[in-house]
Amino acid sequence: MRPISVLALLVGCPGDKPGDTDSAPPTDTTAPWGLESRPVNETCLAQERPPSGASVSFTRIWTALDFTVPVAMVPAPGDSGDWYVVEQGGRVLRVPADPSATEVREVLDLSDRVSRWNGNEDGLLGLAVHPDFDQNGEIVVNYTAGTGDDARTVVSRLVSADGGESFDADAETVILEVPQPYSNHNGGHVLFGPDGLLYVGLGDGGSAGDPQDNAQDPDALLGKMLRLDIDGGSPYAIPSDNPYADGAEGAPEIYALGLRNPWRYSFDRETGALWVGDVGQDEWEEVDIVELGGNYGWNVKEGSSCYPRGNDCPGPYLDPVVEYSHREGDSITGGVVYRGAAIPELAGTYLYADAYQGKLWGLFFDEAGVAAPELLGTVSGFPVHFAEDADGEVYVVDYLDGNVFRIDPAGEPTANSFPALLSETGCLDPADPTLPAPGLIPYTVNSPLWSDGADKSRWFAIPDGTTIDLLEDGTFDLPVGSVTVKHFALGGRPVETRLMMRHDDGEWAGYTYAWNETGTDAELLPADKTVEVGGQTWTYPSRSQCLQCHTSAAGRVLGLRVDQLNGPYRYESGAYANQIATLDHIGMFSTSPGDPAGLPALPDPAEVEDAEDAARSYLAANCASCHRPEGSGGGGMDFRYEAEDTNTCGEAPLNGDLGVDGAQIVWPGHPELSVLSLRLQVLDAHRMPPLGSVVVDEVGTAVVDRWISALTVCE
Repeated sequence: MRPISVLALLVGCPGDKPGDTDSAPPTDTTAPWGLESRPVNETCLAQERPPSGASVSFTRIWTALDFTVPVAMVPAPGDSGDWYVVEQGGRVLRVPADPSATEVREVLDLSDRVSRWNGNEDGLLGLAVHPDFDQNGEIVVNYTAGTGDDARTVVSRLVSADGGESFDADAETVILEVPQPYSNHNGGHVLFGPDGLLYVGLGDGGSAGDPQDNAQDPDALLGKMLRLDIDGGSPYAIPSDNPYADGAEGAPEIYALGLRNPWRYSFDRETGALWVGDVGQDEWEEVDIVELGGNYGWNVKEGSSCYPRGNDCPGPYLDPVVEYSHREGDSITGGVVYRGAAIPELAGTYLYADAYQGKLWGLFFDEAGVAAPELLGTVSGFPVHFAEDADGEVYVVDYLDGNVFRIDPAGEPTANSFPALLSETGCLDPADPTLPAPGLIPYTVNSPLWSDGADKSRWFAIPDGTTIDLLEDGTFDLPVGSVTVKHFALGGRPVETRLMMRHDDGEWAGYTYAWNETGTDAELLPADKTVEVGGQTWTYPSRSQCLQCHTSAAGRVLGLRVDQLNGPYRYESGAYANQIATLDHIGMFSTSPGDPAGLPALPDPAEVEDAEDAARSYLAANCASCHRPEGSGGGGMDFRYEAEDTNTCGEAPLNGDLGVDGAQIVWPGHPELSVLSLRLQVLDAHRMPPLGSVVVDEVGTAVVDRWISALTVCE
């Protein structure tokens, strides 16, 4: 990254009071610190989680283990009850059945040949244990290899000579290779069916603009469900009843077509039905029961709707069993039909989830046989895979936090002691909930997150006797029991207050309080909600949506970082002092960060002269929580301020070109051809950020456009 002087970074933060204003303060400080002593916090502590009202609960397995971006989990061969956990980077781990396990065994490492090219949809993506493992010791894996013109999906088999305790990576036998034009929409799952044949789901090959036509091309393998007989020939034979088995009218490997990205699928162990979760494009996520020779419509249809809207799509195409819009979620993770005994009321119910929002649905049917999905609960993190054990009990793999949860009965309802009103939380003054309780510490940020023009006030509190650890990247690691508070006001009227709490289990959760018309108190919301305030639409996020932006990859608390707080603030005492120096003076850190003059600080995007510094700061504050290594944002973009490269200049967009021919994420000198700029300015399904904003940030987009306009070449 370009060199930056510390003095250039130590600019003032907006606001001479708690909150953001339009005025810029002076860049000096008038006091060495803003607080003389640490306030006593007797009231603002993380509460016990409120009852979810869910029909199921989620029990974390292996509480002593954390996996690194796990993408799949399958039962290990034999009757030990062990599991294989597949990590995207290329490792396969054998994990004991014992929930108290503290160690795992690596049974396979393919990291030397697995590529993580330019996104979060490539890598080692799937594993299937051969149904005759006892005789042949085989597994099948699906991964991406190579980059650029050499990028491809590889399906191969490996053999174990010791009952599945290890596999010889050097003896890999490739079954199938399929060129991949882009790093997204790779599919990735592999599964043996009840017929003993191997099913391989492939996405449509991704896109740098408009969707490709692979899914409807019978001669292309992309956008299809393939079916191979890997025991009947070398490297495989074609099942005789495949739709194009003779190769005369299409590729003989094809079982079904018209799929966009069949990320996860499963066979009902009782009926044999093949259930697929097909990831959507602009509006719809869908569940299909895939049949031999079926055409599921993509890219002529998205879900049951013609694509693009307004086009004709006469068929013959098979509509999904059920679909949900991007108002309810963002990316489907196909699941399984529940055949366990622990939750009898779910017997025969297909379970599926939304990866980004964590919502878990059960697919029921009404008396007329019409699909009637029911929201069963919300799983923590980013559910990326469903697994079944030998008894039919179901587990969910969390991609971001590296956890595995078992789906269990909800148990007996518990009393709800969680504060229903903001004035009851202990974090605000009960007499005037617009003001903080005595134990809270105010702060502001150098580079604010855009919140549709709302004025914001921020505080945080940690339990007495605890301190804050500083992570390597400067993120504040607040102790269990901590709370962050953020007020939002429009036109001087309080609209919303959001609390983030770190509960006893160490996990964070977000809670939204909506203010009443009189501005005297705010009520806890159970779900997301949209209202009109002063002629402006305001969206309150749900609890799962809070964590969609407050990602684990970014440390959950987005503003509490050294580079965001390393600047002056006007405290209630009148002292105008550096925030990091103040927190250090009152003993808030477990280890002193040192002199703020030697620490990083984000510049104010609206004030800094350098176009790149301004844009990089804005993108860090508004986009880097998702667009970073192991973040949930699509593609390989990295908007952390300290990153060497944003991976945007000259790069083709992976999720649509917004109608711009030849668009790039960043086209030097041309904001109008740069998807990064365009997505900040649209208000449809392509909007970034995707949640919580329906008003374009004119200042922020101007900052980004100034940087793009100043670029002449991609370095």
